[in-house]
Amino acid sequence: MSGHAIDIRGLTKVYRGRRGEPEKRALDGINLAIPAGRVFGLLGPNGAGKSTLINILAGLVVKTAGKVVIWGFDQDVNPRQSRAAIGVMPQELNLDAFFSPRQALEVQAGLYGVPKAQRRTDEILGTGGARGQGACLCAHAERGMRRRLLLAKALVHHPAVLVLDEPTAGVDIELRRMLWENIRRLNAEGMTIILTTHYLEEAEEMCDEIAIINHGRLVAQDTTGALLGRLDTKTMLIRPEAPPGQLPRAEGLEVEAQGDGTLKITYQTGRTSAEEVLEAVRDAGIRIADVRTRQADLEDVFLELTRRPG
Repeated sequence: MSGHAIDIRGLTKVYRGRRGEPEKRALDGINLAIPAGRVFGLLGPNGAGKSTLINILAGLVVKTAGKVVIWGFDQDVNPRQSRAAIGVMPQELNLDAFFSPRQALEVQAGLYGVPKAQRRTDEILGTGGARGQGACLCAHAERGMRRRLLLAKALVHHPAVLVLDEPTAGVDIELRRMLWENIRRLNAEGMTIILTTHYLEEAEEMCDEIAIINHGRLVAQDTTGALLGRLDTKTMLIRPEAPPGQLPRAEGLEVEAQGDGTLKITYQTGRTSAEEVLEAVRDAGIRIADVRTRQADLEDVFLELTRRPG
């Protein structure tokens, strides 16, 4: 196997139109290489094609064209091995209500052909934080416990690659913290993690590398630090001692008065210094009661890339 956990070339998926509607191109020639051993973020707005891509990786959707290699196994040549190399924690709570968590894991392990002697049901329940709930029916489990069980099900066959589709959607702070502790541990043990999330602060904190998909196309892929460096904008938030008579004016400044009286001043650090911003504020006759600065974050980069025309 190369240094890539997943290698995708020219991946295209076209859904047929219904009742005279035009066809929908969900993925349009995606080329994506995900390094082994990384925590990799797969981001994009709703309808960008993330779910289609994940479902193709999981073998749930048949691609229209392209090549997918998972852990060295070509999906077309070795479909069983490629599926066995990946585990998916879905966003939907797709559990059998009349199974206990332990039964659900045993069935899942059987579907993947894991011999009984090699099953680690109790250990995996512990990883998901559900060790004490093994005998309860899934129908009686609260939402957080069901999400823990989804993670446990994704791990029963010891996959080399784990896909987490919106893993923290609708969970409380404690469960979110426990989940990320487990994910960091699994990654430290060598597992490749692929994360999709709308909580961009999570992606910024957790991911070594990030790809952004928009309108079925890959619009960016880079390390998290390099993506954040794409925007050299900075925001200065100034609270005046009194309502200003006029707003600061200077070349390269974007000034906006907030509802609470704060002045939001955005500028490019490569063209304008903080001292020049403060000088423009003083020239406008504004006395400063408080000042804060904010660097561009992943949300700013994401919006910049996905707001471009498709």
